[in-house]
Amino acid sequence: MALSGMRGLSVFISDVRNSQNKEQERLRVDKELGNIRTRFKNDKGVAPYEKKKYVWKMLYIYMLGYDVDFGHMEVVSLISAPKYPEKQVGYIVTSSLLNENHEFLRLAINTVRNDIIGRNETFQCLALTMVGNIGGREFSESLAPDVQTLLLSSSCRPLVRKKAALCLLRLYRKNPDVVNVDGWADRMAQLLDERDLGVLTSSMSLLVALVSNNYEAYWSCLPKCVKILERLARNQDIPQEYTYYGIPSPWLQVKTMRALQYFPSIEDPNTRRSLFEVLQRILMGTDVVKNVNKNNASHAVLFEALALVMHLDAEKEMMSQCVALLGKFIAVREPNIRYLGLENMTRMFMVTDVQDIIKRHQAQIITSLKDPDISIRRRALDLLYSMCDVSNAKDIVEELLQYLSTAEFAMREELALKAAIVAEKFAPDLSWYVDVILQLIDKAGEFVSDDIWFRVVQFVTNNEDLQSYAAAKAREYLDKSAIHETMVKVSAYILGEFGHLLVRQPGCSPKEIFNIIHEKLPTVSTSTIPILLSTYAKILMHTQPPDPELQNQIWAIFKKYESCIEVEIQQRAVEYFALSRKGAVLVDILAEMPKFPERQSALIKKAEDTEVDTAEQSAIKLRAQQLSQTSNTLVVTDQRPANGTPPVSQLGIVKMPNPSSNSNDNNSEDQSLSQENGTMSKVGSQPPPADLLGDLLAIEGPPSSSVQPQPSTNWELEGTAVESSAIVPAGEQGNSLQPIGNTAERFLSLCLKDSGVLYEDPYIQVGIKAEWRAHHGRLVLFLGNKNTYPLVSVQAVILPPTHLKIELSLVPETIPPRAQVQCPLEIINLHPSRDVAVLDFSYKFGNDMVNARLRLPAVLNKFLQPIVVSAVEFFPQWRSLTGPPLKVQEVVRGVRPLQLLELANFFNSYSLTICPGLDPNPNNLVASTTFYSESTKAMLCLVRIETDPADRTQLRMTVASGDPSLTFELKEFIKEQLVNIPTATHIPTQEPPTPPIAQQANAHEALTDPGAMLAALL
Repeated sequence: MALSGMRGLSVFISDVRNSQNKEQERLRVDKELGNIRTRFKNDKGVAPYEKKKYVWKMLYIYMLGYDVDFGHMEVVSLISAPKYPEKQVGYIVTSSLLNENHEFLRLAINTVRNDIIGRNETFQCLALTMVGNIGGREFSESLAPDVQTLLLSSSCRPLVRKKAALCLLRLYRKNPDVVNVDGWADRMAQLLDERDLGVLTSSMSLLVALVSNNYEAYWSCLPKCVKILERLARNQDIPQEYTYYGIPSPWLQVKTMRALQYFPSIEDPNTRRSLFEVLQRILMGTDVVKNVNKNNASHAVLFEALALVMHLDAEKEMMSQCVALLGKFIAVREPNIRYLGLENMTRMFMVTDVQDIIKRHQAQIITSLKDPDISIRRRALDLLYSMCDVSNAKDIVEELLQYLSTAEFAMREELALKAAIVAEKFAPDLSWYVDVILQLIDKAGEFVSDDIWFRVVQFVTNNEDLQSYAAAKAREYLDKSAIHETMVKVSAYILGEFGHLLVRQPGCSPKEIFNIIHEKLPTVSTSTIPILLSTYAKILMHTQPPDPELQNQIWAIFKKYESCIEVEIQQRAVEYFALSRKGAVLVDILAEMPKFPERQSALIKKAEDTEVDTAEQSAIKLRAQQLSQTSNTLVVTDQRPANGTPPVSQLGIVKMPNPSSNSNDNNSEDQSLSQENGTMSKVGSQPPPADLLGDLLAIEGPPSSSVQPQPSTNWELEGTAVESSAIVPAGEQGNSLQPIGNTAERFLSLCLKDSGVLYEDPYIQVGIKAEWRAHHGRLVLFLGNKNTYPLVSVQAVILPPTHLKIELSLVPETIPPRAQVQCPLEIINLHPSRDVAVLDFSYKFGNDMVNARLRLPAVLNKFLQPIVVSAVEFFPQWRSLTGPPLKVQEVVRGVRPLQLLELANFFNSYSLTICPGLDPNPNNLVASTTFYSESTKAMLCLVRIETDPADRTQLRMTVASGDPSLTFELKEFIKEQLVNIPTATHIPTQEPPTPPIAQQANAHEALTDPGAMLAALL
């Protein structure tokens, strides 16, 4: 009997494994589930052994990913079986199939409690394991006292007490307010005297959880923890089974030292001395060996000991010993050990007083900056940045500048920022600082934020001795044939203000300076042109006596830009031209910029606000939780709105340009789109727009008139509601009617096509057919009754978002048996938005009242019409949209890797037409479309996607249109679709025509077309 029963289980598993495809496997599983259901339902009494066999099959089916929604009572009933095999199956399957809130668990609480307080140790272990795995609130309330009693019992075997400690730990973590641990200090101290290392390790895990919430109650445990460490360090009375590669119970050592880090200090001198002796033994006895497993164990103990040494603020001699040990680690070949060495050295540098000793390892740290592993390079960069001061700033910055030329894109922005901060904070003289920043811009202009060159301008303006030097260096860089646009900005500004100081030097006459700057004008974006116009006006002012030829050249430029579509450029050109014809007035208005008020560097301030150092936090905050150590890239951001500025004639000074986008980004976009030698260079975080005039003068301008639209959360909220519970019966929640198929996937499919099934359950099918023209849409809902009884109390209400005007025709209250009704909807799109309309739909079938809230696929891409634009049409539009809020850019991470052709098909499926040949970089895509709404009418939208062939999981996206709200909403919409691309994406290239009802051959095909459902049913 037993052999035949288990053979049946083996045969079933073999049948499933030998299935040729997923459908065959499903058929075999359904057959077996039907057989089990019949046996449980029809047989008056299934023998315990037979029931055990069927429950094993249910568990295997559940592990395959199929729903097992019956037989839970039979599973729970096996817990009360008198024999071990059946009881074991009951406990295992119950803890696997049922969650902590399942109502059937209440039926088993008494049985589980009887096993816990019983004398059968095997049954006790089974019960404790299941309670620990489920850990529900009712289990905590009912069983925690019994588990605590079992843990403290001296008559129980160590195996049972160990499981009791782990079970109590699980209950405490899940429900700390339910488990009563008041007055447990003495009991925990008693448990720490345990000689069995298994019980001691489990109890130490419980102690770590207790002291993390309230260490003050457990001071009596601190000396016991030190004694445990002494016992382990001296290898006293340690069984062989708890010795791992010669290391006495490394897990217990780590947990004990972690518990000690929750206590703020150790006052007793004897206890402190004993602890430091143990730590000294650990530090002296740890070295790198060839055995990987032993290395892992010994280093786990070592690094926890280092954390405890830093926490206890040990003597400098021990700290020096720790640094020497870490210095050996960062020089070994094993990359994991080098990483840990650099990470712990960084933490030690921040929270201890051994900075001078750590600086002795500067050469090895710089060598790690060139390590093949990017994680090690990031740790080395963090450590170099932390240890930099006046004494070593020059050497470190020089190394960073050399490394900058070969560093990958992912690190260049962080490198540039940290080099700029270090150069500013520890510059031995300002001329060196100017040299460093200009070298940064020259080598990594794409990755240098505007805040960096703003700061250079402030220093040069405020220091007269620096002005001629800075102007000469700017003049040298302009001689290069190819320089970054940021270098053009800073050089033009400095030469405009202080170029007249170089008039006696060769090649620095006003005309020569003008010519060399003017050569760069065709290569820059519209955000830089205002700076150049200001520079031309300054050159004109400083040219005394006036040079008629130079004057006519500059006037011709002003006249050219008087009709520019960009308001900022046009205003400057008009006003500069008018002012330059008034003689002395120009000198008064365009006088030299006043000195800036002394204030903290915005660069350093923002870096301090942005930087989060988890290493320092974990040391200072007593290692409350073991935080994963991640690299935190510093990103300079400016959260102020783009401010409007008054005309030049009202300022009395030459104003800096007020671009509404990051000039580096614009440069990278326009140049790589317009020049053959341009290349996409960076996929990284970009700073938002900065107000140049407000930053330089510390003037807070008026808020921008254009309001940045806030991201909508309706999409996410509705999506969660539908996916988690697509329908909500009005009756009993426990018997919820489940939809057929995935409702969320149906909605996403209808976002790409215009007909299909929106929702289906055993009683009804809801389909959609739609037509979209400009900002108008017409949908038809098909409500089909699949049963031979009528559906009554039918109600349908549209909950439209503010941007959609929706009219729904009258919905009949009754749908006859096997019939279908049609309900037309008229939709008008009022303005851009990603909000989604919701259909609140309910009906009654028999005694079941069913309610469903369904998203309607009237989404943003339905109001897009693909359009192909040529280069002649594209570039003027692209350049005329000069940054936020009309042109926005964002790096999208976490994208499922797609080949370029797949990515192009993806955009085409959302009515964004790929325009080939516009971007010279073969890894980039340019797309265009037309958006229609009642407020915008037809609005051209342009999209540029820059991909990184080395990392397909991220890309940089730039979206531009003539409406700020549309730009933002379209950017967020595309981002959502990119991030949520399913694993098996089907992107239709063309919508297949829907065949007439008469041509559909079978019911399955007809059910996929809502308009033909009635024919299929009949």
